[in-house]
Amino acid sequence: MEIEQTALPGIGLRHEFTTRSGRRIGVVSHRTGRRDLVIYDPDDPDRACETVKLNDEEADALAELLGAPRVVQRLNDLHREVEGLVSVKLPISEGSPYAGRPMGDARVRTRTGASIVAVARGTQIFTGPAPDFVLVPGDLVVVVGSAESTSAVDDILARG
Repeated sequence: MEIEQTALPGIGLRHEFTTRSGRRIGVVSHRTGRRDLVIYDPDDPDRACETVKLNDEEADALAELLGAPRVVQRLNDLHREVEGLVSVKLPISEGSPYAGRPMGDARVRTRTGASIVAVARGTQIFTGPAPDFVLVPGDLVVVVGSAESTSAVDDILARG
């Protein structure tokens, strides 16, 4: 799929693509941080028939809704392609030594070779969390690696 990028002087950037069914969709990223989701008229691809203005929080929520299922699909595809690769969801309990601390403090990849690829918090999914991402009780941490390495991550998150 080809995504076209157009600079909009004084405004920001517009990214557009055409769906397989022929519908044109765009996102205008304003310099202010606002995002506009644009649906173009099927009969006139230069005319917007609908524009939805999104603030940062709304844009993040939409990205998570659209992105989370793709992450799961990619993991499932990897499982089929790579023998021995597993993904597990590990809870962060109240008693975890990493509850309330940045994820990087656990040094999971360095200590086990496994990777934390996402964190589920309530209805939100944080994909590719950075080391400064703070874990809280109730989070579900998605870990990818071998059975042994993901088990070691479980021990680290539970006991340190």
